[in-house]
Amino acid sequence: MSPTSSSPTSTSPSSSADVGSGPTTGSPRPVVFVHGLSTSSAIWAHQVEVLTRLGHDCVAVDLPGHGRRGHERFTLEAALRVIDDAVRRLPAPPLLVGLSLGGYTSLAYAARHEDAVAGVFLSGCSTEIKGWPLRGYRRVSPVVARGLRKATDTWHVVTDMLTALHGHSSLADLRRLPVPVPVWFVNGRWDVLRFGERRLVAARPGARLTVVKGAGHDVNTHAPTAFTATLVRAVRELGVAPVAATA
Repeated sequence: MSPTSSSPTSTSPSSSADVGSGPTTGSPRPVVFVHGLSTSSAIWAHQVEVLTRLGHDCVAVDLPGHGRRGHERFTLEAALRVIDDAVRRLPAPPLLVGLSLGGYTSLAYAARHEDAVAGVFLSGCSTEIKGWPLRGYRRVSPVVARGLRKATDTWHVVTDMLTALHGHSSLADLRRLPVPVPVWFVNGRWDVLRFGERRLVAARPGARLTVVKGAGHDVNTHAPTAFTATLVRAVRELGVAPVAATA
């Protein structure tokens, strides 16, 4: 896919990656990973391993109500603070990678802190969480919450997420994001939350969309090789992060 393409492309597993243009001196671009609902930072193990081996500083966060933060309640503002803490401790603006809930929160963060990120790489969040998708989530959330409550004390995370995202528009976040910040959408072919992807891509000049064959919502684990190859191409396209000047 060319850098300016906005058409869906089916991607089969591949380990190749094109070297992007940009500065030739500096350090590899850092990457921050943000997971989806009812998972944790552990879902990014494969991607963190590959990118760390390539020399990139990687941080995979746990959102409130998840993983090591399971005792906390999820709110959008609390999630944005977690992302901000990760971003600010890196030596240069990172590529922000988000899946599902992590994609929605990553985009919301980038729209508010555009100077703090080098780009956003979004999966499983290509529709507005309102209208019938939100109504569907609300119908099943009591069942999901009861199931989670039996297994863990973080059962409240589903209803917390619904409350946090009520009235929130990822399309508005995308339109607010300055054009120089590159955006990638990478969705599994069978992801039920990709039906709005064309509208999002059309709203964002230069956005890239990749559709991965044989994968569902959790595209990074359903097709880890194809997903990671696309991620490596994106981070290389950003180029190296400038080295901070020393006195």
